[in-house]
Amino acid sequence: MTCKFANVSKDKIILTLLNGTGYIFEIKDYMFLRRYHHIVGALVGSCSARGWSPNEQTLPVELTLLETQLLVEEGIAVLVSKATALLKTLTAVDLQQYNDALNKRLTEQAETLKIEKLKHSEMNLDKIINGKRRKLLQKGIPEAEIHLNPQQVLEEIADSITFDTKNSLLEICGAHPDKHIACIVRLPSIEKHSLKYLVFRDFWLRGKFVTCGDTFGADFLIYPCDPLLYHASHIVILLDHCKVKPLDLITKVRLSVTVNKHCVFAYLNDDNVEEEDYPKVCYQTVYWEGNQDRERSQQQSPLEPSTSSAYTEGV
Repeated sequence: MTCKFANVSKDKIILTLLNGTGYIFEIKDYMFLRRYHHIVGALVGSCSARGWSPNEQTLPVELTLLETQLLVEEGIAVLVSKATALLKTLTAVDLQQYNDALNKRLTEQAETLKIEKLKHSEMNLDKIINGKRRKLLQKGIPEAEIHLNPQQVLEEIADSITFDTKNSLLEICGAHPDKHIACIVRLPSIEKHSLKYLVFRDFWLRGKFVTCGDTFGADFLIYPCDPLLYHASHIVILLDHCKVKPLDLITKVRLSVTVNKHCVFAYLNDDNVEEEDYPKVCYQTVYWEGNQDRERSQQQSPLEPSTSSAYTEGV
């Protein structure tokens, strides 16, 4: 892994190297990549704030090795390592600055909490005053001697508000707030001529959203648009060569029928080379006709046999 210090162009997305791949910590960068470059990634951060489900995740976004390699190769992003700047031994001055920043954030949380509680109290001030009046009457104080000033009641509420640092909000992991040095690095090169990378790159160039297909028993899932809005339309199976065993063919195609998607087999054709010396990727789309035959069989005599079949077409 090589490393060099350099200025990063403002029009490039910064990917932080963690766990051997790129991470995104800026929400604007992630939305830009998702909207204009159909890169999905995976949210891996956690949030314990009120109203969030434990299953919901937040920033940062972890990219796959394929996504990271593609973005760097296409000049859309640069990969940087911040280990030198952020994992160095802290000096006394650094610790003091950190503690000052932490105390400032806690103070801001305390002030925000106080403001929110006072707003809520103002909205329910009539109920609060009536409740205090009832308590005083229950203690035997005559009605004529009870004088409750709304402003004074609010001041008493403000003085009673306390903030325990143990209940402070956990900050969502995001971009580092301070300026720091980053080192531009290169990933250990992914084999650019590998079938997996070439297929991912090819569908990406076609404008598709491509995600991992493990949950559907495939190598890739292909979406016509953002996965939050659309279901996957195809599953892609990678083959070492153009031949496939009949049993594997039936298994994968029937699996695609079960999940209501088209089945695409992808393999390399080493005899043909595309631009930039990339081997040509060949596709074979297979459709299962079992359902159609079953519908036809219902119209046939019960004694007539019916069979299921599959047909293929190249892409």
